[in-house]
This record gives sequence, C-alpha cells and structure tokens, in this order.
Amino acid sequence: MKRQLRTTCPRDCYDGCGVVVELDGDRIARVLGDPAHPVSRGKLCAKCAMAYNGVWRDPEARLHRPLRRSGAKGAGCFTPVSWDEALAEIAERLRDSVERYGAESILHAHYTGTCSVLAGDFPMRFFHRLGATEVEPDTICNNAGHVALELMYGTSSDGFDPKTIRDARCLVIWGANPSASAPHVHEHWLDEASASLVVIDPIRHATAAKADLHVQLFPGSDAALAFGLMHVIERDGLLDEAYLEAHCVGWEELARIVKQTTPRWAAEATGIDVATIEALARRYAEGPSMLWLGQGLQRQPRGGNVMRACGALPAITGNLGKPGTGICYLNGSGPRDIDTDIVSAPHLRRAPEHSVSHMDLADVLADPARSRAFFCWNMNVAASAPRQGALRRALAREDLFSVVIDLFQTESADYADFVLPAASFLEFDDLVLPYFHLLVSAQVKAVDPPGEALPNPEIFRRLSRAMGFEEPELHASDREILDTLLARSELGIDFESLARRGTIDPFREPVIQFADGKFPTASGRIELASARAEAQGYPRVPEALVDARPGAGELRLLSPASVWLMNDSYANDPSVRRRLGEPRVTLHPDDAHARGLAPGDSARLFNATGELTLRVAVSDEVLPGVALAHKGRWSKLDGTSGNVNALNPGTRSDMGNSSSVHGTRVRIEPV
Repeated sequence: MKRQLRTTCPRDCYDGCGVVVELDGDRIARVLGDPAHPVSRGKLCAKCAMAYNGVWRDPEARLHRPLRRSGAKGAGCFTPVSWDEALAEIAERLRDSVERYGAESILHAHYTGTCSVLAGDFPMRFFHRLGATEVEPDTICNNAGHVALELMYGTSSDGFDPKTIRDARCLVIWGANPSASAPHVHEHWLDEASASLVVIDPIRHATAAKADLHVQLFPGSDAALAFGLMHVIERDGLLDEAYLEAHCVGWEELARIVKQTTPRWAAEATGIDVATIEALARRYAEGPSMLWLGQGLQRQPRGGNVMRACGALPAITGNLGKPGTGICYLNGSGPRDIDTDIVSAPHLRRAPEHSVSHMDLADVLADPARSRAFFCWNMNVAASAPRQGALRRALAREDLFSVVIDLFQTESADYADFVLPAASFLEFDDLVLPYFHLLVSAQVKAVDPPGEALPNPEIFRRLSRAMGFEEPELHASDREILDTLLARSELGIDFESLARRGTIDPFREPVIQFADGKFPTASGRIELASARAEAQGYPRVPEALVDARPGAGELRLLSPASVWLMNDSYANDPSVRRRLGEPRVTLHPDDAHARGLAPGDSARLFNATGELTLRVAVSDEVLPGVALAHKGRWSKLDGTSGNVNALNPGTRSDMGNSSSVHGTRVRIEPV
C-alpha cells in the first residue's frame, strides 16, 4: 500500500527543508520536498534530491555490517564481523588505552554530518563518561566568529528572526553565499523581500549577482571596509547616540580609531571606490537594516577581528531591538527553548575536560604520546581537515587504534581499524532545529536501516554496555529523550504530534532580537570595548587591520561550499559527480594570461603544505589575485592525491584556534 510521511533534512544547511517520503509498502519509492514546509515549499535542492533518491538509498553504496581492517591502513580492505565481536574488541582496546595512557589519549572528532539533535549530541554522553579528548568541532568551521560575537554581544547563537525581513529596508549579507548553502533562502526569502539587498563578498556568486549592490572587496580587507563604513556613519551624523548611550560600552575607545579610517583609506585597502563605501554606509545606517554575517567571512587569519568590526555596525546605528533589524551569525536552540545539554549530559564527566583544535589534529594524531585511539563520527576528517597529507600519514599509524562510524566507506573509513555502519536520517526518529529560521522539525523514521546498520544513539548505547558503563543516561532510549526535550520546553507539543505536522513555527510574529535591550555580557550591554577580551589576550577593541596582499606570483585561494556538495557529503553520488565534473580552479583572466593558462588546461597548485593538479576555468567572478576551488571532493573517486585541503596549512585564526582556510596562498603553473 502506498502512503506518505513527513520528515526533515538534517544536513548542515541554513534551510532545514521539509521532506515527503513516498512509501510503497516497506520500500521508499521517492523522496520529495514537502509542499507545506514554509522554507522549501515542496522542492528539495538539486543536490539533496539527487542524493536522497540516489546513493543514500543504494544498497551497494551503503555500509551494512561492522567491518574489521584486513589490510594496510588507507587501502580500504576489510572483513565483516558481528556487532558483538566489533564492540568487544573496541571496548578492550579503549580500556587498555585508558589504563596505560589515560582516557585523554583517546580522541574523538565529530561535526555536522548530521545536524539532528540525538544523532549529533547523544554520543557525547559516552565520551563525557569515558573522559576522552574532544577535537573541538567548531575549530574546523566557525569558532573565531563565535568567540568574537560572544565577547561583544554575550552570545553568537541568538540571531535575528528571518521573518522580520518584512519590516526591513536594507539587508546586508556579508561573507555568506545562500545560493550554495541556503538555496531556498536564496530562491524565496530574498526574492520576496522588499528590502534592498547588499552582498559583500570577493566572489560574484549567484546571490551576489542578484543583489541590488555587490561589493566585491579583496579577501582580508573586510575589517577595513567595516571601519570605513563606521567613519562615514560617524562623520555624517548617522550614529544612534541614544542607543549607544543606553546599550553600549566602549564607543569612545573605538571612535578614536574610526576617526582615522577615512573612506579613501578604506577604498585603497579594499579596492572599493569611495562613492560606494559612502552610499552603503548611509543605506545601512538609515535602516531598518539587517546584517547577516556568514561563516565564510571569519575563516581568515584575522577572522575574529573582522567579526568584531562588522558586529559593531548594528550597535552604533541602533539597528537592533526593533522590527526589521538585527544581526545573525546563526540561531541556536535557545530561542526555541530546547535544552540540548539534556542530550549531551556534560555532568557525566569525571575529570577535567580535554580538547584540541582541528588545526592541531595532524600533529596530535602523529604523536603516540598524545594519541592512542581515535573515533571519527559525523564527519570525514580525511577529506575536510587541514594539512591533509600530514593528517593521512598520521591516520596510517599502525599503533593508532581508529574507529569510524559512517553510512559510506569514506576516505576516513579507509584508515580505520573498525568501521561501524550508521543509519541515515530516513531510518530513525530525531529532532531538527534549523540554524537560520526559528522552526522546530521532526525527523521521522521511514524505513529500517540496511542490513545491520544502526542509528548513532544505539551504537553508543551498545558501546556503553560493552564498556560496562552503568549510568542510566547512557542507556536511555531515543523516545525517552525526545519526550523529555519537548516536555521541558514551552512548545506545547509531543513528538507524535510534531511528526504528523513535520515542522512548526513556535512564533506567530517575528521575534525581535534583543528587544529588551539586555545582553548576556558582564556589563549587560554590547561591549564595543571589552575587558574580557583584553584578559584573554585580545585587543580591547577591534582594529583597523588589513591582510597583506599575496606576494609576487602568489594567489589567495578561496575554497567555499559548492552548489553541488554539502561539505563533503554527496560527493559519492553518481548524479552529483556528473554535475560536478572534473576538479577545477577558477582564475581571473589576467591571472590566467600571466601564467600562460587557458580554459581546460591542467594547472599545478602548490605551496609549502602540498600540491594539487586541477583543471582551469577562467572567469571574472573572481578578482585578480584570487583563485577559487570549491571544497568537498572525495579524492579517491577523483583519482587524485587529495582535495583542496591538501593546500590548507592549518594556520589558526586570531581567535578561537579556528580555521583560516580562506587565507591560504598558492602558486599556480601549467602542467
């Protein structure tokens, strides 16, 4: 009998799309968009539509049984074993590591392979109880922005409600590309907004191309532009003096720098003309204006400083606390009253917390004194981590015991001693809290997992039993946790009701960000000058700094998200791979000509970290001095030695020990 059910896409995307699964008996016939969903409106993005009807349902591609390594690490040779065998040996190896080297010698790396609540947070119960060292998740992505905005606003995850766009006159998107990472926001939310759209980005992507104004500045000059805008706002009497007086501290200190950062100085630093800087400053300051700071913006050497400089703009213009205003980095669970600590159970820790940055992962895994065992779950570090060559050599250590949990035989899985098969979002119940729109969504089981694959929570329940851990939290059922989460919220809905509806919006009217004028900082105000920052070794105020331009013969390499990939998810889908084509680098015509390169040529990209051969594309969507190569490829499917992270030196940003991948410099020559 044919029927339909609603569920939700839990991928690392701003949209959080509603999904309709068409079932024919106990078999999925099709995976479609949910017409009732307020964001996706009946259509999935192209990459999800292909993958969810392709490789994610391909029994030949999915992992079915636990696997034990039977060949050299990295060779991908494995023998199927039972769950009991796998878990017994894993537990024995973990106990040995704890007894001989301490629990901190066991590392685990995870991120946003799924953004659903149980699959993402329940495994933390096990690692908290174990006392393992966490590879700090956000250091591979957005930690500089989190640190910067928390110092200034007291929070980095309480953003504007997108519904307030109805009252805005200006929307500035700075360093985000909705056309790739929020395709339904790009298609619907932006098109239906009456606000003037400004996109600030070094790349003329599809969202930039549809903007009323695209400010195409050189990478690394974002803070200079922010200071130039602040100078015009102060000079032309556009400050909101009342808001500054009532809700901010430190403007006097910051203003001393702002007075020196003239539009002419900013123009020279950014490559943007004075008239554009002045017009943008006035357009934003007059408001009501919204400011969306993308995660790509802070993935550069001074990304934290950039975020503090840009984050000052709403404060000095009073574009906060009223309809049509606000700042957004991302929206966490807080506004929806879902306490995710219930799921991760940090109280299970028995010893001080240990963590390392992803920027240090290659070195830590290469050192037997610091690492004896490694878990990789909800991510594929061999594709996504910096210093790719060094990391893969570290993963090949025979004395490093490695466990990978995944749906597919990824490049990380090839280096594992044990690979454990995970269930997909179509195969278990969960909760999804999108990080842009303030929605609450159900992830609903449609079919059983293939073979012996299991959802993340069940894998870690079984592993806890194998370890002899008796704490009740480690054995709680999924439904018990989901019921507790919703019961302790003020949403007034249980999981069964949510599953029937698919998605709810808890707020009839737009939530006004910081409507009460109170901020979770020590002063209760926006701290434009921060004593806490100073105590942590950072400047008291943001600085008018500009990255040095690339040296002679160098280009600044940007590696943002692709339209066809979700980080490195979907790169193994045949239809997606056909759309991707060969791995390529895009150069400005001037840079291609200077190097004797034409479209379709093979080019060698190299620096002190590594090298990579890519096919050349030529376009003025990038500026002179900039090269563009999208992230997320699986090199073992491309037949290459690595993807763009082979060139990523793992240089940490100025705040949060985070990634500055968009500061990578390379040289390029014909092959």
